[in-house]
Amino acid sequence: MTDENKYEKASFAAGCFWGVEEAFRCLNGVISTTVGYMGGVTDNPTYNDVCSGTTGHAETVEVTFDPKIISYGDLLNVFWQKHDPTTLNRQGPDIGDQYRSVIFYYNENQKKLAESSKEKLQESSEYDREIVTQIIPAPKFYPAENYHQQYLMKRGKKSCRF
Repeated sequence: MTDENKYEKASFAAGCFWGVEEAFRCLNGVISTTVGYMGGVTDNPTYNDVCSGTTGHAETVEVTFDPKIISYGDLLNVFWQKHDPTTLNRQGPDIGDQYRSVIFYYNENQKKLAESSKEKLQESSEYDREIVTQIIPAPKFYPAENYHQQYLMKRGKKSCRF
């Protein structure tokens, strides 16, 4: 069995992918992170394509993780804490469907865990508005251009707040 066979993938869209990637990249048990685009209709989109609002893609972080070290549930907790899941097609000053909140699941267990965590969060008193996060099957992932990968780390930053 190769090391790759023991790892799993998870993909999350929660606004601008730079800060979301940094939140996952630093976690013990995360093997790698890649920023890119998912959920749209355009093959091989570029950043400019996605920003045009015509592709249907969301800025997404693909996380490869070791489930023996970090659980999918732990990743879901980071996802929920990293953004406001009650804003439709927006995170902070970023507006457009490319900034929507989405959990892309790879198997039925991930779907079940994502739905359960969303339901529990909605029933809690943390948000007074409806959580609009989509939970959908993972379509093809298109990696973003190299300059977007580990963008904040390369610049010695921990967040996008300037």
